[in-house]
Amino acid sequence: MMNKTFYKHYVFLAEINELIKANLLKLKNINIIINIDQYDEKNLKNQFLIIKFAKKNKIPFLIKNNFQKCIKYGATGIFIESSNKITIKPILLRKDFKIIGSAHNQLEYNNKKNQSCEIIMLSPLFYNEKYSTNKILNIYRFNLISLYWTAKLCALGGISNKTIRKIKLTKAKIISFSKFIYDPKIKKPAYKLM
Repeated sequence: MMNKTFYKHYVFLAEINELIKANLLKLKNINIIINIDQYDEKNLKNQFLIIKFAKKNKIPFLIKNNFQKCIKYGATGIFIESSNKITIKPILLRKDFKIIGSAHNQLEYNNKKNQSCEIIMLSPLFYNEKYSTNKILNIYRFNLISLYWTAKLCALGGISNKTIRKIKLTKAKIISFSKFIYDPKIKKPAYKLM
């Protein structure tokens, strides 16, 4: 039987509603990544609501690409996109501050390691609308690319009720998703999906 707390979950959120709240509370080992690029009035309101929900429910949260906002709001860490080249000196951070990032290939993995990322999300594992079919890794290429990676590996891209069990065929111990959190079919306890 699988350990119920085996997989960690990182959820990308740009907004929050009652369905998302209910689904988040069904998951174990959950972390929120605030996935907001533009800081207009609507997005600032969404950011505030996500932070408020996370703090109320003691859910760790990270902010995408914005170190100043991480410090301002007391975020658990920062998520650095594959294209982002910022440098953060860990010596300036509190001990438990997390730096995580995403990569699509070995070169980007090396960049993320140089940015002190302790968790690296490799994507896209499964089909999703963001990428053309020829960019989808699938299990074989995902395993081949990450074969000698030493950072903690996170599976990202196309996670759904139909694909989530296939993650067990990889060495990833962390799962990340965005659209899956909108699925009304997520049942409690959600770890049974695996």
